[in-house]
Amino acid sequence: MTEQTGGRRVVTNMSISLDGRYAAPDPLDMGWVMPYAVTDVARDHLMSLWEPATTALLGRVNAEGFLGFWPTVIDQEGADPRDVAFAKWLVDVDKVVLSSTLAEAPWERTTIVDKPTVEAVADLKATEGGDIVVLSSASVIKALLAADQVDRLSLAVFPIFLGGGPRLFDDALPAGRWELVSQTAGEHGTLVLVYDRIRQA
Repeated sequence: MTEQTGGRRVVTNMSISLDGRYAAPDPLDMGWVMPYAVTDVARDHLMSLWEPATTALLGRVNAEGFLGFWPTVIDQEGADPRDVAFAKWLVDVDKVVLSSTLAEAPWERTTIVDKPTVEAVADLKATEGGDIVVLSSASVIKALLAADQVDRLSLAVFPIFLGGGPRLFDDALPAGRWELVSQTAGEHGTLVLVYDRIRQA
């Protein structure tokens, strides 16, 4: 695993529609994501995110979805090797789940933390390790953006207007500049963008 020098990076990843939404008006409707999530560019991008990471940070709802589904992929016949590799990483990596309702974790290598997102991240950044990656947990990502605590922001932009549903970027976010460090276009018009936060030395 990659160790970061000069502190651990907080890396967030989210899939969004072209009109800036991370979920459809019906949050259970994931049909709009699926044609794009299984493209080569999306799978390769996910690998680039988890390989340098030694901690996965998730909200409770996202943890239940991710950790209910991904471990089943490991033994799935015909599964893409990149999906299997991610599933194995997710099982084996140290996971921190933010929740005020879970008393104990039903998943291996998981710590339940009942405190504000920014405090939990400050605690993690005070420890040694690689990237702290937040995968698709909108509530966690939005809290970190509002506190200007995201070091790397990665977006998989899908060429679809949802026309409704929650947006990733709220009004009144802290002003700041970002540097585009990679851009990759893929099948079906998928565009993966990775930005690093520019901070004053």
